[in-house]
Amino acid sequence: MAKFGHLKDWVDAHVPHTELYRPTPCPIEVVSAVHAHDYVEGFQAGTLDARAFREIGLPWSEGLAARTILALGGSLLTCQLALESGLASHLAGGTHHAHHARGSGFCIYNDLAVCARYLTGEGLASRVLIFDCDVHQGDGTAALLDEHAGSFTCSIHAEKNFPARKVESDLDVHLPDGMGDADYLAVVMETLESVLVSWRPDFVIYDAGADVHVDDALGRLSVTTEGLKSRDLQVIRRIREVGIPCATVIGGGYDPDPKRVAARHGVVIQAAAEVMARS
Repeated sequence: MAKFGHLKDWVDAHVPHTELYRPTPCPIEVVSAVHAHDYVEGFQAGTLDARAFREIGLPWSEGLAARTILALGGSLLTCQLALESGLASHLAGGTHHAHHARGSGFCIYNDLAVCARYLTGEGLASRVLIFDCDVHQGDGTAALLDEHAGSFTCSIHAEKNFPARKVESDLDVHLPDGMGDADYLAVVMETLESVLVSWRPDFVIYDAGADVHVDDALGRLSVTTEGLKSRDLQVIRRIREVGIPCATVIGGGYDPDPKRVAARHGVVIQAAAEVMARS
């Protein structure tokens, strides 16, 4: 959890002149439009059983409950700001393993699914693309948006990584262990271009998982820091070139040193700022 504070410090130091916004907690009714009301109520009160918290992987506390609902509000605010300016980035988000009535893999609520349903439900977008480049498959997002006509789920992930049991997305791209920069970037950009042309989204949520990095503790790919920078810059630039609003979230990233992983997460914020400066 310490990485989030370090990410804010990294952005302050490396991405000057960025406008910073403070979110408000996501309304419970917005969360409950996607997640089971009993699950939401139980998590916020800390009354879920021990098995539920083991699956989430985090011990409950009042601070965690407050932080979780605030971070979800941050994802909503990021989408709203992207609609206004074309591009906005969240210093959290990408909790794509959370399902309807359970959390999983450090994910409690699925901000990608909540935002997609909010955008379409409020008439703010009609065709939302979830472009998920986390090293782990977005199983929760796929399940939650399976029958949602207003969204398209695309997950590009390491085939042999978590979760063991995948849930079919609208488009899954399974990558072999050890894939490096050139091959990885080619797959990402070919996939993005294909979906932009075939599905024609009017809003993109980009999950810029930093856990594809070669030194990530839970990744299985071999993408360097330069490869990570190239991915984020090319993806965001292409989405904006075709005039589609884009909200970015940080996704996963794991390292014993929270400052080191925060710097990897900061790459997408830096890339977004560069694209904004050139637009």
